[in-house]
Amino acid sequence: MLGVSRLINGTVRPEDALRYGRQSGRGPAHLLHYSGDKKPVIVWNITRRCNLSCMHCYSDSHDRDYPGELTTDEGRRLLDDLASFGAPTVIFSGGEPLMRPDLFELAEYAREAGLRCVLSTNGTFITQDVARRIKDAAFSYVGISLDGIGEAHDNVRGRKGAYDEALAGLRNCRDAGTRVGLRYTIHRKNVDQLSAIFDLLEEEDIPRCCVYHLAYAGRGDKMRAYDLEPQETRAALDHIFKRARDFHARGLEKEILTVDNHADGVYLYMTLREEDPDRAEEVHQLLSWNGGNQSGIAIASIDPQGNVHPDQFSWNYSLGNVLERPFSHIWTDTSDPRMALLKDRKAALKGRCHSCRYLDICNGNLRIRAERYFGDFMAPDPACYLTDEEIGLAPDAAKTPEAAQWLVPVQQNGTANP
Repeated sequence: MLGVSRLINGTVRPEDALRYGRQSGRGPAHLLHYSGDKKPVIVWNITRRCNLSCMHCYSDSHDRDYPGELTTDEGRRLLDDLASFGAPTVIFSGGEPLMRPDLFELAEYAREAGLRCVLSTNGTFITQDVARRIKDAAFSYVGISLDGIGEAHDNVRGRKGAYDEALAGLRNCRDAGTRVGLRYTIHRKNVDQLSAIFDLLEEEDIPRCCVYHLAYAGRGDKMRAYDLEPQETRAALDHIFKRARDFHARGLEKEILTVDNHADGVYLYMTLREEDPDRAEEVHQLLSWNGGNQSGIAIASIDPQGNVHPDQFSWNYSLGNVLERPFSHIWTDTSDPRMALLKDRKAALKGRCHSCRYLDICNGNLRIRAERYFGDFMAPDPACYLTDEEIGLAPDAAKTPEAAQWLVPVQQNGTANP
């Protein structure tokens, strides 16, 4: 997760993180990315059931019962373990978490245990009454998915009227006094909505927006053909940077983030290096502390059945189950070969990722995209949009047989294009 607006506008500095000793349990939420202890944020998918059929859904959810989901008591024991382990935040996700009857009971239990609670939802169930319950449960933040305006959102979400319901839910949360923001996954089917999404932030007084890149997981794996090409991605990032600066210049403090393509941090750094070299070096320090991709390090996923995964997109690989071993034991056990790689992956990465001069601030990008595309967990991420020249790859290196095996069908400016 890249805090674009704070980094590009200079509203976060290295001394801010140092003031709290870079400890995940001490500082405010926006400094969590720069912690030194890297306690994991937990995405707990408390149910797989969902009332929508989103075309990029990583959990491939449907509106039906799924057997074996953790019970309320099992959930309480999990939350006790997470709190004692020092996990700073639990994100209640799904499926659609508001379809689980004990959501508020579990959230209140988590809050009493000292965990910061976040709700990730499609927003369609948030009536005024539900918004009051969200407020009473002390969710510190609610992220509502919007993939465009009106019909564009409905097309992605698979149901007419989903946009109006989600927007009403967002307004209800805002009016109830809960901090709320948008979650927008960008691809070719909705990239034309990017500017309108930023307009909506201003029109509706929404303080936060997370722009997600497409992850090749669940139904999202079938969306690969609609992922942005490198130049399209760069154009989208340029627009995001422009809008973040414009909001700041006009005194509108909107928190803009991008998620799931860690080349964004490099691209932001390169942009600043051309414009303000001193500020660029401060940003480089923060990006180094951020560490790039944190799958298996500072982000964890627990699926509805209690299986632990390196991140919410990697349900194809289980590190263990919380019904058999506590999460705290699973997360620190590097006898699992994949966990060992994730904790210290740089030497094992292949292709462009292995040779990239920015590996310290990207950390190999999103592994599930590499695995889904190439069938190799250590392969380069095909969604990297940086050129060979930009990442410091020698001109002849891209012509070797070893490098050639990681090429994908379309090439643009020397960059692999999914």
